[in-house]
Amino acid sequence: MVGTWENVDFGVKRKIYPPGKTLMMMEVHFETGAIGAEHSHPHEQFTYCLKGKLEFNLGGEKVLLQQGESLFIPGNVVHGVKALEASALLDTFTPLREDLLV
Repeated sequence: MVGTWENVDFGVKRKIYPPGKTLMMMEVHFETGAIGAEHSHPHEQFTYCLKGKLEFNLGGEKVLLQQGESLFIPGNVVHGVKALEASALLDTFTPLREDLLV
């Protein structure tokens, strides 16, 4: 739900911010060891690590991301993440992820 924290998976919660016309943002928090399941979507995504350390699987390649670093995720690329420590991400998407907006 837009603007409120919601539990997504075990140890993972997110807050979707009110979107613009073609761009949206959400914050995702992970407990240590929490996993963001692998998935894909046609949207382009930038993720920025607000805190912690995470290991992404990006199209079969392992990528480490830690505080202050960002990662571009092209549309339709399978990706997932594991939190190596308590972490927080700020994700941006274009176009809007209508599937996430309620």
